[in-house]
Amino acid sequence: EINILQATLEAMCVAVHELIPQPDYLLVDAVKIPGLSICQRPIIKGDTLSLSIACASILAKVERDQMMQNYDAIYTGYGFATHKGYGTREHHNALRHLGPCPIHRGSFAPVRSMLRNAGCVEPSLFD
Repeated sequence: EINILQATLEAMCVAVHELIPQPDYLLVDAVKIPGLSICQRPIIKGDTLSLSIACASILAKVERDQMMQNYDAIYTGYGFATHKGYGTREHHNALRHLGPCPIHRGSFAPVRSMLRNAGCVEPSLFD
């Protein structure tokens, strides 16, 4: 329903709020997380300049890849275990053949276009 940057910022904010104990300071890759009173330092290319950010990035990628493998068993035919949801030719072909499934982002241009063409969304919803 929202773009990937907004979804990422919301998820980061929720994750920080759930940390026990709460951190005193945050190093963040490239962005400032809105809605937090904790001091934070956004670092452009943080995954190449900070060992902490690089490690967090690896953990997040491994977790996401595992989630996509699990989704592959639920939403068969999309190839999520192979392309992990990235916009590969295989993924685009599956989208054209099967249409979007519940985990596809409505703000992703090919999905948005399909939904609009099928009359499933209000044209202004993602503008």
